[in-house]
This record gives sequence, structure tokens and C-alpha cells, in this order.
Amino acid sequence: MMLIFGLMLLLLQTAACLEFNCRFNQKDPCYAALGHKLNLKMVNTRKYSLKILKRINNNQNDPVCRVKYERIKENECDLFNNRAEDRVIKGTLIINRVIRADSGNYTLRLDRSNGTETYTDLQVNVEAPIGSVNVSISCSSNGMKSVSCSSDGDQLIYSWTLNGESLMDGNPTIELNEETDGNIICSVKNHVSHGQKNISIQTCPGSTTAAVTSSLTSTLTSSTQTSNHVSVVFVLVWSFQLMVLFGLLGGFHIYMRHTSGKKQEDQKVRMRRFREGHEHTAEDS
Repeated sequence: MMLIFGLMLLLLQTAACLEFNCRFNQKDPCYAALGHKLNLKMVNTRKYSLKILKRINNNQNDPVCRVKYERIKENECDLFNNRAEDRVIKGTLIINRVIRADSGNYTLRLDRSNGTETYTDLQVNVEAPIGSVNVSISCSSNGMKSVSCSSDGDQLIYSWTLNGESLMDGNPTIELNEETDGNIICSVKNHVSHGQKNISIQTCPGSTTAAVTSSLTSTLTSSTQTSNHVSVVFVLVWSFQLMVLFGLLGGFHIYMRHTSGKKQEDQKVRMRRFREGHEHTAEDS
């Protein structure tokens, strides 16, 4: 059972994993999802001795990682310390769990056998992927309704669609007329993921936040009163059940005493009759 559970968990994690592929000679920045997988294509590491530099201060103190013969040289790598899952396979640096510190500007230096060097730069940007998308609606006193959208993640970009028509607004909150109804979709995206939420909106009943709050308060008060009423009824029913139980126990006790007394009285009558019969027998003798 534990083995089956472990396999299911592994499958779920694999299905939920985001994977990104970049190469050192690309012109555009490389985007990677925080906590997910990044494949950095380099070159054939069997033919070259490679050095990956992360440019921070542009001096010799910047972190560096040497790669030779398809292997990261642990004693010459400041970039992936204590990250045993990171490795090089067929000229690709595989980072299984991207962290924030992986963001930055990198330079790949190739040392050729003839003594020449080649440099290639790459900018890596790490962003947290989109979480669950939530949409809330509130009515205001100015005859408008406010629709807000929220989600976790970095560098979020919002877009709205109302009844199939795109709205020209990229903000997380939009204002609509109180009569507006139908289906509204909030879409959220960044460079590594996207998500959306579809809800149905209706006209505001009172078109004021105060009315909505009052209705909510009234509902809560009614619920509290109902709860108190149910509690009182429960106590009364419980008390009645106890009274019935004690009454039954008392009646049973009286019945047992009455039965026991009657048995004793019958026994006394039999004993008296026995003695009288014995006396008559003695006189006749």
C-alpha cells in the first residue's frame, strides 16, 4: 500500500512539474519557474572544457562552475553547491529545482584545445508560477460594481473578458455599471505560467455596499438566533427524557417492593395454615 501511494505521489509531482528549455546562444532572456525544472543547452562537453560564470561584480570573485567530460567539478563549482540533483547530460545543464538565486546574467566560456576561447552570454529570470485565481465582486454606493482579481506569482499580467468581449483594462480591479450581468473571465499570466477564473455576475440588489453588509449581518443574526433556539429545544427534550427515565425507574422500584411484600405475606399465610393443620392432627391422636 505504501509503495502504491508513493508511486501515485511521484506521478502527481511529475504531472505538476513545469519544464523549461533554454540555450546559451539565444538572444532573448531565459525564463524559469521557481521550484521547477530548467534545461540549459550548452555545447558538446566532451569536446570542450567549459566554465559557467555568473556575472555579479564582473571580477574574479564572481561565482563560477567548471564542467569537463560531462561532469560538474564539485571542487570548482560555486553555483550549485549542495544541489546533487543538478547534473550535465549530453551538453545540457539540468537544474531540477530552480531557486531565486539562479536568476542573473551568465557567461559560458569554451576553452578550445588550440588555446582559443569563445564566450556566450545568457540572462536567466526566475518567476514564481501562477497560483489559484480568485475573483470577488462588491457593490458601491456610486452606482458601480467593483470586480477584483488576485493570484499568487511574480510579474502578473491581468486581462478581462465580459460575455466574450475583451475589456481594455490590464488592472487587477475593474469598475462596471451596476446593471452589468453575464459571465466575466479574469485571466492571469506571466512568463512561466497562466491561469483564469470564470464567474457569473448579476445586478446589484441594493447597489450599495451598506445594503450588502446589512443583509449579511441580518443573515448571521438569524443564523445565531436559530442556533440558540435549537439549543433550547435540545435541552428541553433531554430534560423530558431524563424525567421519563426516572419515572420508569421509580415505578419499577415500587412494583418490586409490592411484589416482594406480597410474596412475604403469602408465605406467612402458608406457614400459619401448616401449623394449624399440625395442631389438629395432634389433638385427634
